[in-house]
Amino acid sequence: MLELLPPAAILLVGALVIAVVPRRVGGALMLALPVLAFAQLLALEPGTSLSASFYGFEVEPLAVDRLSLAFGYVFCIAAFIAGLYGLQVMGTDERVAATMYAGSALGVVLAGDLLSLFVFWEIKAIGSTFLVWARRTEEAGRAGKRYLYMQLAGGKLLLAGILWHIAATGSIEFTAMDPGPAAVLMLLGFLMAAAVPPLHPWLPDAYPQATIAGTVFLSAYTTKASVYALARGFAGYEILVWLGVAMALYGVVYAVLENDIRRLLGYHIISQVGYMVAAVGIGTEMALNGATAHAFAHILYKGLLLMGAGAVLYAVGESLGTRLGGLARKMKAVLTLYMVGAVSISGFPLFSGFVSKELTMEAASLDERALVVILLKIASVGTFLHTGLKLPYMVWFGRDRGLQPRPVPPSMYAAMGAAAVINFAIGVQPWLLYDLLPFPVPYTPYYAEKLVEMSQVLLFTGLGFLLLLKKLAAEPTVSLDTDWFYRDAPFRIAGTVKRLRPERQPGRAGPGVLERFPPLQRAPLAGAKSPVYPTWLLGASILGVSVLILALALIP
Repeated sequence: MLELLPPAAILLVGALVIAVVPRRVGGALMLALPVLAFAQLLALEPGTSLSASFYGFEVEPLAVDRLSLAFGYVFCIAAFIAGLYGLQVMGTDERVAATMYAGSALGVVLAGDLLSLFVFWEIKAIGSTFLVWARRTEEAGRAGKRYLYMQLAGGKLLLAGILWHIAATGSIEFTAMDPGPAAVLMLLGFLMAAAVPPLHPWLPDAYPQATIAGTVFLSAYTTKASVYALARGFAGYEILVWLGVAMALYGVVYAVLENDIRRLLGYHIISQVGYMVAAVGIGTEMALNGATAHAFAHILYKGLLLMGAGAVLYAVGESLGTRLGGLARKMKAVLTLYMVGAVSISGFPLFSGFVSKELTMEAASLDERALVVILLKIASVGTFLHTGLKLPYMVWFGRDRGLQPRPVPPSMYAAMGAAAVINFAIGVQPWLLYDLLPFPVPYTPYYAEKLVEMSQVLLFTGLGFLLLLKKLAAEPTVSLDTDWFYRDAPFRIAGTVKRLRPERQPGRAGPGVLERFPPLQRAPLAGAKSPVYPTWLLGASILGVSVLILALALIP
């Protein structure tokens, strides 16, 4: 039956077609497929499902309700806008990976059971990894490999939780999870994909290394699919409130310190997802509406911000703030469109961030969580400080470095324009967003007290930026984060062991253990054509995962 065709299947099958058709046809398909999936979503009513029997379990690759529809709508919109942005710069392999990634993310939010969700979850990890690798640089190859390790680790935690849950309950239904070991394992898997500190560094590590269009795709799906999963299975878990608040503040601090503009925006994804995680933790209907609304708006304005940063990188070949500046007159249109995203994310009235973020604030207030409101307000100040003021200043209004930008493709302007229009439309007419949310919204964002409050916060933040301008200037530094544990620590440890290793005595038979297993090396990629190359670390990781799966399968 056509009306029960899973929208995710449209994109996943389409990805296979894109792989074999000419490049121009692939570009047209990349725009048509999200439109078809969106139309299919519109035809599906809440309560619609599609099931099949699988080894005694009733799997549901399609189960529709208002929560899944809200995420599904914005996932399709994001796929179209990001595809339009990359229309003239994406290669066939990148288009295949991006379409597979978007389709699997759509499958995650429409899955009605844990097994279907896991299958889509793993496809999502593979598609997103190839998006990182699509840039074909040594840095992208290494970052993509680290990203893959983290996504696979999170996926195996999720699988372990699912198997434990099945063993304990005999059910694969994806619904609110009761606290217990299985729920903890699944929660850890989702938190890793949501980039909750200290499990987060894969995001600012990998996203800036992707292509300019790939980064826009990446910003839309992995963390938001995790927010959906948390809202579906873990609403009301108190720990999520404080993890979310910590995310909001952590991401802001690192974004203020960052020099690379795409890495800065990557850290701010962590901050903004923190609002959503905190809202899920509060768990009321208003809070879940806030998490959903903010995820919807964030995909649109964060995509716009990254498209603006990507346009700068495309035009001048630089993304470091210390090498940028003086582009205001040379890239006026990009600046204007970027600032729509900047005022949206900063919560300016009449833009999407104001009507979405305030739902979470209102939910926290109604739940009598004054400290949560205060801390999230502080994070909001940091948002405007670095995304709305610092980044535009160092890129467009700082010292002119003499950069001469090349023309930006029209498709990029069209995509940024579309995102800007939607962000403004949602801000002017909040019902466009509120009518899509899981529960009725008895809240009006525009009232005098709220408008005065936001105006004061934004005004004093701008004044503080002017007073601290020299302190906030970009510096050629790299911030140390928790990824040190798996990026530099192994090499330092291996080097120390090598220095401490006693010299082999003459005549000793056979190589020592450390000689049979040499220290980790940052091996270069041969021509950047094959970003996966054999190391003992990769083999050990695969072996460890295999042993884990076997052990879980043998649990009675």
